Amino acid sequence: MDGGQVTSITVILPDKALEALKKKSKSEGKAVEEMISEAVFEQLNIADPEVKAELHMKLCQKYMGEAEQLLAGKDYVQASEKAWGAASQMVKAVAAKEGKELRSHASLWEYVDKLAEKLEDLELRHLWGRANNLHQNFYENWMPAREVELSVRDVKSFLEKLRKAT
Repeated sequence: MDGGQVTSITVILPDKALEALKKKSKSEGKAVEEMISEAVFEQLNIADPEVKAELHMKLCQKYMGEAEQLLAGKDYVQASEKAWGAASQMVKAVAAKEGKELRSHASLWEYVDKLAEKLEDLELRHLWGRANNLHQNFYENWMPAREVELSVRDVKSFLEKLRKAT
């Protein structure tokens, strides 16, 4: 996988198309960027697991970078969601390398559980739980600032463990 820069483009859509995309994205538990990339892959008949894994890795990098910027700006709620997004994209990247597609929160949890067993690293479960605390915080805003900072650090550990393992 390319560990290089994240490449991005601007996509201009009519309001109705954007709303439909956001709605479908939310219902499938995917980022809008992920939905657009999948549509491009389908249109170009790209089914290579490595390409899909690269997409998830690049989204992981993008979201973690955004989380760090948001933390620096003391936007703890948005930083929480971006860090969770980075963790979920990393899990999807690992699964994609195996030709698997994870389409729900439950499938992410189940995959991390199996991965922790396979890698004999039970701490992965704890770190994944911390990422999910951040996801909950995005909706409920209950975590103190220091706890968000510590949880984001845990997400970074989670990402590093998965990078090393794959």
